[in-house]
Amino acid sequence: MTTTLRTQAGLLRHGQIKIEKSSIHVVEGGKSDSPSILFLHGWPESWALYEDVLNGLSNVAHVVAIDLPGVGLSEGAPSGNDKRTLAKYVQGVIQTLGLKDVTLVGHDCGGMVAYAYIIAYPDDLKSAVIMNTVVPGVEPWTTVISNPYIWHFALHSVPELPEQLVVGREALYFDFFFDFLAGPKGVSADLRDRFTHAYMRPEALKIGFEWYRAFTQDVKDNAAIKDKPIDLPVLYVRGDHEKIDMKTYLKGFRDNGLKNIEGQIIPNSGHFSPSENPEAIIKALRQFVTN
Repeated sequence: MTTTLRTQAGLLRHGQIKIEKSSIHVVEGGKSDSPSILFLHGWPESWALYEDVLNGLSNVAHVVAIDLPGVGLSEGAPSGNDKRTLAKYVQGVIQTLGLKDVTLVGHDCGGMVAYAYIIAYPDDLKSAVIMNTVVPGVEPWTTVISNPYIWHFALHSVPELPEQLVVGREALYFDFFFDFLAGPKGVSADLRDRFTHAYMRPEALKIGFEWYRAFTQDVKDNAAIKDKPIDLPVLYVRGDHEKIDMKTYLKGFRDNGLKNIEGQIIPNSGHFSPSENPEAIIKALRQFVTN
């Protein structure tokens, strides 16, 4: 694995690193010898979800965000899109950059990858944060996937059809989810454009849908933790507009083996908490990481 980082004007540094056959886009801030916070985005997002958060935490940590393999400026399809395989790529990022005292933060699908990392490589991490998502195989998973308002889980799992429907209409399709999950002002026009651009390549759009098609395998992989409790400190975050029962989600995680997990509701935000209320996310992460 080789590293080729380049400096860009401003607080954040952009570069590419080679992980297996993929070129992973990396964005960094802060001092490289500080404790690290590594951010993973979800669908349909890119590293830009965290730009305000990265800048807000760069004075207390070495902050790093990536475009997940094959999406945005990360090129080259990964060997698989199940979350355990993607976690292996994330481990490659940690090892290549030499990150220390790592807190892994994942939003949406990135939260699923973070969970997969927790159960596969818990000793690699200092702590972890899972944001605004349900995890395959971890209750209330069965309730969520049966909810008709979560229809896109099933549609995106159909081979080839979503690509045929969405290619050339990416902005229109993604706008529905931004408006539905965060309201018209929850995700800015600039951020919507940046997210859409991250999936404009047909291969990138396909990979985004493949994350959903891997859910069946994810459920099988995530079941393995139940007999191996993990004491890693984990923070589970949701927006107050999501109106979920936090106790139900925390019970699901604890029943599945995460014994040291706590929950926090982010005010004035829905599904896209890092962009809807970055100040509250910065505060929550600062408190959690420095405890």
